[in-house]
Amino acid sequence: MDNLTQRLKNLSSAEDFLGFFGVPFDQKVVNVSRLHILKRFFQYIRSEPDLPRDDESALFACYRRLLLQAYHDFVASTPAKEKVFKVFQDAQGQQHVSLDSLKASLPSAARPATQSAGA
Repeated sequence: MDNLTQRLKNLSSAEDFLGFFGVPFDQKVVNVSRLHILKRFFQYIRSEPDLPRDDESALFACYRRLLLQAYHDFVASTPAKEKVFKVFQDAQGQQHVSLDSLKASLPSAARPATQSAGA
């Protein structure tokens, strides 16, 4: 078990993980979704109820299946639709800035002049 764990510690990129587990991939998908794929893979690992911790080859097969599933999530969808990261969950993939907050952020010299109540 320690052998698999040690080998996994040496992997650093999505391509490293996909290659290690023998998952065929399209580089264009990985270029757009690399962090999303890895985050989803680790989410799947954490939610897997029956990880075969005492059998290294079974654990390798389980991890491979989960990585393949994570990769295919982004072949069929987009990071914004999958909402893996908090920014997509909170803002539905969009950022909202109010007009008032934009006006307030302008330097005072650039703000439109307002009429005083006594004029």
